[in-house]
Amino acid sequence: MKVVRDFPYAVRVLENVWIPAADGTRLAARVWLPETTDPVPAVFEYIPYRKRDLTRSRDSIHAPYVAGHGYAYVRVDIRGCGDSGGHIDDQYSEAELADGEQIIQWLARQPWCDGRVGMMGISWGGFNALQIAARRPPALGAIVTVCSTDDTFRDNMHYMGGCLLGDNLSEATTMLAYQTCPPDPEIVGERWRAMWRERLETHEPWLLPWLRHQRRGPYWEATSVCEDYAAIQCPVMTVSGWADGFTNAVLRLIERLRVPRKGLIGPWSHMYPHIGRPGPAIGFLQEAIAWFDHWLKGEENGAMDGPTLRVWMQDGVPPQFSSYEERPGRWVAEDGWPSRGVRYRTLAFAEHGLRLDETPDDDAAPRSIRSPLSTGLYAGKWCSYAATPDLPGDQREEDGGALVFESEPLPEDLEILGVPRVDLRVAADRPVAQVAVRLSEVLPDGRATRVTYGLQNLTHRHGSEAPEPLEPGSPVDVRVDLNACAQRFARGHRLRVSISSSYWPIAWPPPEPTTLTLHPRRCALLLPVRARDGRSAAIRFAAPEGAAPHVPRYITPGQENWRVIRDLAADTATLECVRHDGHFAIDEIDLEVEKRTLETYSSRADDFGSVRGETRTTRGFSRGEWQTRVETRSVLTADRRRFRLHVVVDAFERDERVFARTWTEEIERDLM
Repeated sequence: MKVVRDFPYAVRVLENVWIPAADGTRLAARVWLPETTDPVPAVFEYIPYRKRDLTRSRDSIHAPYVAGHGYAYVRVDIRGCGDSGGHIDDQYSEAELADGEQIIQWLARQPWCDGRVGMMGISWGGFNALQIAARRPPALGAIVTVCSTDDTFRDNMHYMGGCLLGDNLSEATTMLAYQTCPPDPEIVGERWRAMWRERLETHEPWLLPWLRHQRRGPYWEATSVCEDYAAIQCPVMTVSGWADGFTNAVLRLIERLRVPRKGLIGPWSHMYPHIGRPGPAIGFLQEAIAWFDHWLKGEENGAMDGPTLRVWMQDGVPPQFSSYEERPGRWVAEDGWPSRGVRYRTLAFAEHGLRLDETPDDDAAPRSIRSPLSTGLYAGKWCSYAATPDLPGDQREEDGGALVFESEPLPEDLEILGVPRVDLRVAADRPVAQVAVRLSEVLPDGRATRVTYGLQNLTHRHGSEAPEPLEPGSPVDVRVDLNACAQRFARGHRLRVSISSSYWPIAWPPPEPTTLTLHPRRCALLLPVRARDGRSAAIRFAAPEGAAPHVPRYITPGQENWRVIRDLAADTATLECVRHDGHFAIDEIDLEVEKRTLETYSSRADDFGSVRGETRTTRGFSRGEWQTRVETRSVLTADRRRFRLHVVVDAFERDERVFARTWTEEIERDLM
């Protein structure tokens, strides 16, 4: 990334500004203002991740850059988070969204704002940008939503295809760690201890409501803009990456919104594209500023020219566990979605292979699989952050526990763009079962790289609103949508479909071991094949730019890694995910921070009752005599009937424990 130090406007920073909510709660904001006597539009990002310390380095790259191009850039802590007052009780609550509307009204009234407001955010900030846009605050003129979704049941870290995701546990514990941290006394004064105590005493683990809502219903619909796309009336730029967990939403938003919109999908993980990995990173901030210049400043700058959707068409690569620095490929253009240049091609299953045409193999005999619990240890993370080796490795590590259907070598290159689909006729020997389907590219030397995958809780085969148990032994027809992708399969390489009955720890396994019996002659792979065109060469992005990043002073360096541990004597398998950001100092605010997270996911042999997820976090903040620390621990286990959740929060001043609380809850499995 090119570091830019000279901008059209000099920038001054207001370390803290109070924004009053309607109920009297004060919301804390950090503001970057261009040095000008003229009022300018405002752009704000609205997240719970502590504006003053934990996002300071990230914010330092794009906030001064946006402000330097003539915008007031505002980073607001959601109520109950960071230095803001009040209490946060869940993601995207009514209070959060109502506050968001009031923030927009407040920004529009400020003397340095010309009355026009935009929102830009990644992940949580991308989610609430969509949700607040659907409430139509008059001053909101445009949004840029990155790594977000329109459907919080279908495409979030909670559930996928009606299966409970392992990331449900890690996200809940991460948020427990953030929401129980104290505000900064330099900002809130002597009230800090009372505010901290209120957070500790009122916060409930969010995993409880997430586990209590195992079906699609009003709880999830309230935060899903897909329930009424027409509610969004302002222009939308929607962005994600193929290694991210939210790419499906970009295609749906481009298809179903009826406002001016642009879509962009690169090779990136869960990151802004100007710092995106795997590369190539792009000049995303220039794209965002051009978008806001057009919609907030009224400039005729060509922001709406060119294709509606730009996508990185990935070339095949050998599999590796560490993060890819770059994904080879090229940019391709689509005028809309669905694309007129994409047609589905059907590949029939054979008894032990995958045909390159749709002719069914009428002689194919049924095949059965009962996958070991270790299938999925090398699957990577549901949503990659590219900071650790969290991408899927060589699929030969996984395919021993799956039914494998492989094609002959491709006679020519094959490009796909969109949502691949697998239609299955399958029977299970239990009333609750799941299927995991992977599509891989097999290199001539036998190495296999996962391209995409999908999950389906078979009790949700007719929808997630009213699941139905299976009749053991009776075949059912099931459609499994895989995650959207763009991939060029090279001539001479093979396609492989792998099907397993579990995929832990990506998804929580079914209540007991399950045998799936597949009827290949009634199964097919449907690929969204894209015709090559000559428009790719015309797509160009500026090189990535940003302001000079704030670099903390490390006292103890961080450590990030994933480890698979096989204890042969105990017959256990454990995935250990280490993310320690270390102990570092932010000298400009005289603050030291400690941030550590450890996740472990384990099982023993074929004992489905042994499946266990545990996360531990530490968050510490200190300045002179002010020394605080919060430690959390969450453990999720299950038997055939219920999930068991055990959560512990301990808070310390210096080394004295000042608060401790434990939750132990049981929640019935709802055909899960």
